[in-house]
Amino acid sequence: MDDIKSLSDIALEYDVPLHVDACLGGFIAAFMTEAGYNVPVFDFRLPGVASISADTHKYGYAPKGTSVIVYRKEEYRHHQYTVSTEWPGGVYGSPTVNGSRAGGLIAACWATMMYVGREQYVRMAGEVVHTARRIEDEIRKINGLFIFGQPATTVVAFGSNSFDIFKLADLLHQKGWSLNALQFPSGIHIAVTHAHTRAGVADRFLADLKETTAVCMKEGSAPVEGKMAIYGVAQSIPDRSLVSDITKYFIDSMYYLPKPGDDVE
Repeated sequence: MDDIKSLSDIALEYDVPLHVDACLGGFIAAFMTEAGYNVPVFDFRLPGVASISADTHKYGYAPKGTSVIVYRKEEYRHHQYTVSTEWPGGVYGSPTVNGSRAGGLIAACWATMMYVGREQYVRMAGEVVHTARRIEDEIRKINGLFIFGQPATTVVAFGSNSFDIFKLADLLHQKGWSLNALQFPSGIHIAVTHAHTRAGVADRFLADLKETTAVCMKEGSAPVEGKMAIYGVAQSIPDRSLVSDITKYFIDSMYYLPKPGDDVE
């Protein structure tokens, strides 16, 4: 977690409103204290914090495509509005950039939060953090791996000085674990969710992690193959604009529609 206290002090010093992006862990950090875990202050208790965002579709357990943003002052909210006074159809105002939003998602999000309720949010946050701390502790014991920093909530990032960490990610993927790859420095992370708190899930992940790490340690510096090799190559390109262009061409390929005569399978 970023040092929001220090950032708040800087924001006050320079009279700049500070936004806290709590989209991933907001619905965990908000309930950690009640669940019995310490968490650094990150909210409006810090005078420099002007706004906070938190995704309800993550640890809020609401449908995908919903999120919330809260402001210290009403005047800040005006900057999220889109208003057109010269539109031929009349004065047009929208609470966001999007002109139309599905009301069904908003209703489903509200219903979910009311159904889960504060007590369950606290309980589930405690269960997730407990599992994340256990996974962190066990990873620290695995020869060949190290933890990045000191995880504050539910994301545990780790790397290796003994082998290509992306090879480990590939082996884990083959066992059904899709972990996120990181760059600068190279690493992978697991975002522990409530699904990982189910009986036996964390144990199975740790067992697979130990097994695949042992394989990587045995093979040493052997280069990674397959799609995970792309991460290492991308990091080695000094001109980041090239990486951006390559990514755009990859996205272009998703829009490709075969034309008559194209040699495609």
